Amino acid sequence: MKKTLLIFTLCTSMLGFKAHAQEPYTLTVFDEAVYYGMYDGLSTTPIPEESLRLKNWCYGKKLTEDQINAIGNRLTINVTAEALCDDYDRIGNVNLAFVPKNATSYLYADVQRIEIGRFITPFMNNITRSSTSSVPYTFEADNIAKILHDQTLYADYDFWIELEIYGHQGAESADQGGAQWDFRASGLCRGRNDVYKGTLELVSENDPTIVQGDNYFKWLSYKFELKDYVQATETNNLGQGTDELGETVRTINFSFDEEVPNAKFYVVMSNHGANANGEEYRNRFHEIYLDDVQLLRYRPGQNCEPFRAYNTMPNGVYGNSVRSEATWLTRSWCPGARIETRIVDLGNLPAGSHNFKMDVPAATFSGNDGYFPMSVYVQGYSEDVAGTEKFKANAFTIAPNPVNDVATINVTNGQTIKTVSVTNTLGQVVMQGNAAAVNMSSLQSGVYIVKVQFENNQVATKKIIKK
Repeated sequence: MKKTLLIFTLCTSMLGFKAHAQEPYTLTVFDEAVYYGMYDGLSTTPIPEESLRLKNWCYGKKLTEDQINAIGNRLTINVTAEALCDDYDRIGNVNLAFVPKNATSYLYADVQRIEIGRFITPFMNNITRSSTSSVPYTFEADNIAKILHDQTLYADYDFWIELEIYGHQGAESADQGGAQWDFRASGLCRGRNDVYKGTLELVSENDPTIVQGDNYFKWLSYKFELKDYVQATETNNLGQGTDELGETVRTINFSFDEEVPNAKFYVVMSNHGANANGEEYRNRFHEIYLDDVQLLRYRPGQNCEPFRAYNTMPNGVYGNSVRSEATWLTRSWCPGARIETRIVDLGNLPAGSHNFKMDVPAATFSGNDGYFPMSVYVQGYSEDVAGTEKFKANAFTIAPNPVNDVATINVTNGQTIKTVSVTNTLGQVVMQGNAAAVNMSSLQSGVYIVKVQFENNQVATKKIIKK
């Protein structure tokens, strides 16, 4: 795939891949693959069977047609990471790479990919084999199964799964990169650059009540380095920077030729920086916008205590005593935990031009240090649920939109309204009823989803903006 192919669209029905009832299917893609120093030259040690070593920190493996056919419409991805000669908290992630059909190899920079899930490695002591020697991460990825089963896309690209784990063995002193520094003097890690082991498996089953319809997809960015001290270019979504110097904000334009049902933003973002006063240690509000309307405002931090068991090095951020949840929430993420993929519901996205915007308004980068690696894509799909009439995006209209007070539902499929519900972008139901008039005067400004169920049990949804 050429670098100029930055955005592409998928819209197709399942043609070649059959969804059918099956026993759970488990595919081990990588089994204790060894990762090497991220700053070192490409290792020449043996690699996992039928894999590519794209970087010291990245392996890729092609999914065969038989393997894809065995994957149902429910998909879970399990990763385990085990420290060798690195004990610091590093980034890791699982990718789906789109590789030109029948290519036997590719360069990392030459293909498009999406980030399925991201995690942070712990401060883990694996040399003395403490009670916990590996850490698990789990990602729900049903939407990825829909991409794997997109026949039109599969006609042009092979799907490769990539597992990345960054690590650095470090220097010979305790103040330069950690890397099992307690054991350098004894020689256990001296001269080595093997830093981690990684295992990845796909676990799938098929829900026979779900029949996949059309899939719609558009790539927006992969690990774009969002930061306030570099000016971003308009089209460089593989690069770095900000829309406006001094502000941590990035806008990405995209378009669809037709309405996209059940559209969602999938956003993976975490903080990174070596400066102790930098953004890596601060839990800032993040704001996600569609077409300049804020859909979600959140802080990414969480209580880190559940992950203490994986952080067995004494020089880590956990210390020797339990900390309160309030203390942990000053941090933006936890060593040993996965980074949450933010899924933002857009409802039925109209055809035409749109924009995604991420803003971290309070972020400050001390000494021009640090960045927020940001991966984003938008996906929508129609689904048929067994026993109900097929979903129709044009079952009703709602106006005015945007609305100040009352919006009116106009049914276009000849059916009678059974129930009406309104949900916010967090998935919370804020209104329920059965009338065509929806009074939204008491709701806050923002984006909402109106869901209508008809007497024949057909269900349709529309996005509406409350002024």
